Amino acid sequence: EHKSSKYIIMACKISSVSYFTVPFFILLSFSPLAFSQLDYNFYDYTCPDLENTVKYGLWKAIMNDTRIAASLLRLHFHDCIVDGCDASILLEDTATFKGEKNAGPNRNSVRGFEVIDDIKAEVEKACPSTVSCADILTLAASQAVHLSGGPYWSVPLGRRDGRKASQKAANQQIPSPFESLENITAKFTSKGLDLKDVVVLSGAHTIGFAQCFTFRRRLFNFKGSGNPDPLLDSSILQTLQSICPKGDATKNVNIAPLDSITIDKFDNVYYKNLMKKTGLLESDQALLGLPKAASMVKDYSLNPYQFADDFAASMVKMGNIGILTEEEGEIRNNCRFVN
Repeated sequence: EHKSSKYIIMACKISSVSYFTVPFFILLSFSPLAFSQLDYNFYDYTCPDLENTVKYGLWKAIMNDTRIAASLLRLHFHDCIVDGCDASILLEDTATFKGEKNAGPNRNSVRGFEVIDDIKAEVEKACPSTVSCADILTLAASQAVHLSGGPYWSVPLGRRDGRKASQKAANQQIPSPFESLENITAKFTSKGLDLKDVVVLSGAHTIGFAQCFTFRRRLFNFKGSGNPDPLLDSSILQTLQSICPKGDATKNVNIAPLDSITIDKFDNVYYKNLMKKTGLLESDQALLGLPKAASMVKDYSLNPYQFADDFAASMVKMGNIGILTEEEGEIRNNCRFVN
């Protein structure tokens, strides 16, 4: 009972006093042409309490597991970056296609499916066959950030759900923490994003955890050198080596926080960590290897409000990748299966 009360108080405080509130003019600055297929008021008449339903469902999930906020944010990204924001990542394998859940970047890694199922069930009670799983996932990612102390932004809606998924596409299109910044940026630009979006959206790593296998090679024998990654500061090396002992593959599923300073709080400390060479993933620390990206990292480390504004803008931009509208897709009754 005491633990539950603590989480309720924490969630209420986060929701009501977050200093990361995006100015209204930022929300109005998106080009209407860029988002003409979506509408900020799409469900105003057909499902007017949608946002509150999603927020409450997510709030309950975070009370039970604070990690779920980062998991849903990642789930949304892994959906959008693979052939668009169509909720394809939620689909189970069928006789006609292998879905994305078991692709290399997702297998035993992506989480939050049950939370989306629960929110979808509540939405269906209030507004049957009205709201797509793609819109629910997009709203959940937004609320995950806000309930973790990050910015709030309005979400344009009206996406339809895809009728297929591709394990091959997921393996090819999702950026890997082992890839060069050049390759990662190329995957972003192929989706209409740019280097700024790479730097800004990487800031999502201010919350969440990573499994040992994603950063183990930095700890002992980096690129065959026999030594740790020189870009990893010695101040965190011993702690990470204790989490991921050398030569013990059974520990590959152990986890470490992406931001060990403010683990569950959405803020700009991620960028401060990069400036101190304490970024967990190679792909994070690599942002300092390109002068233009490094300049943005420094700016965001000094200006949390600028990061909040830019993160909200990049999330809306990402949420518009490859969307399906009207008859191009469907509204699934169950997020895991095509109707």
